[in-house]
Amino acid sequence: MEAYALEWLTLLVRWLHLVAAIAWIGTSFYFIALDYALVSPRDARDLARGVGGEAWEIHGGGFYRVEKFTLAPAELPERLHWFKWEAYTTWLSGFGLLVLLYYLRADAYLIDRQVADLAPWQAVAISLGLLLGGWLVYDWLCRRLGHRPWVLAGLLALLIVAVAWGSSHWFSGRAVYLQVGAMLGTWMAANVFFVIIPGQREMVAAKLAGREPDPRYGWAGKQRSVHNNYLTLPVLFAMMSNHFPLTYSHPHGWLVLVALMGIAAWFRHFFNLRHQGRTVWAIPASSAAALTLLALWMAPLDRLRPPMASTAPAVEFTTVQRIVQQRCVTCHSAQPSYPGFPAAPKGVVFDTPEQIRAQAAAIYQQAVQTQVMPLGNLTQMTPAERAQLADWYTHGAPGP
Repeated sequence: MEAYALEWLTLLVRWLHLVAAIAWIGTSFYFIALDYALVSPRDARDLARGVGGEAWEIHGGGFYRVEKFTLAPAELPERLHWFKWEAYTTWLSGFGLLVLLYYLRADAYLIDRQVADLAPWQAVAISLGLLLGGWLVYDWLCRRLGHRPWVLAGLLALLIVAVAWGSSHWFSGRAVYLQVGAMLGTWMAANVFFVIIPGQREMVAAKLAGREPDPRYGWAGKQRSVHNNYLTLPVLFAMMSNHFPLTYSHPHGWLVLVALMGIAAWFRHFFNLRHQGRTVWAIPASSAAALTLLALWMAPLDRLRPPMASTAPAVEFTTVQRIVQQRCVTCHSAQPSYPGFPAAPKGVVFDTPEQIRAQAAAIYQQAVQTQVMPLGNLTQMTPAERAQLADWYTHGAPGP
């Protein structure tokens, strides 16, 4: 019952995380697009009121006129809408998932014994240290180099590369992607909590006290909001990456991650320029070219060819069944024996010879080609056993 309750808790937290993330990313996309679409007001009276830009919009059967003040209006409205709980809820639910899936099940998801022989508490400590340390370094760089955006961007890119490379020496392939994505998500939420919202509170407090707000707070908030906007697509990829083992199972999976995140941020730049009235088709074209080159680099010709049948005698099915029962059935069974799995992942079970034969291609791909299974090699499948599975498959996966 404990595993069953944990599965329900994971489902609900993941659902909450998804809904909150949609709301947060939606506001990020909208407000950046709105900010870039603003034009100087034509009415001199609006300029006199301190309006720095306006935009006319149509949506849901109605017309909207949005104004942005250069600093603040002469008087604050009675009701002021804040945008913060989307960010806080996304991070809290995401961290909850990180705990439920990767920290409480560190042996299965966070650790790969072929990469580093860490105790679960050690892996969790490293992960937490990267989340906290990554934010401290990022924030320090922003405060020191905020007025030199290209230098700052270059150093932040190097920081992400360093964390991805370092994580690949401590965690499993899929955990590397989640770790880097969680670090970037932490930057985004911390930007809201420590910079954007406090700055806005100070601006409100200044108006209530009858003094002009300090423009530094608005500038800093805008900068961090733009950072968050460029990080959205890289973080989204990291969060969905566990469904695509061809990325994180690559021998240089950390480099694949960095490349895909860079392409995603570059493609986001296309939309931000478009919101400003500049359509630079070279950006999506170069993004597509980079993705094509990356895909070709990840899949050399010998991996694109189907497996060649071996001339050696086929491995007997009894050998394959023994390997599967020892290394796979702890999770992939109608009644999994591994703690924390109330049901077989993705409903795949290997309890009978027929079920093993039906999943022959998946077994070959997951245990031989990508070697992402067993998770974290928790059951210690040996290279010799993987070779036997490969030989069985190349002979046409003969049954019993």
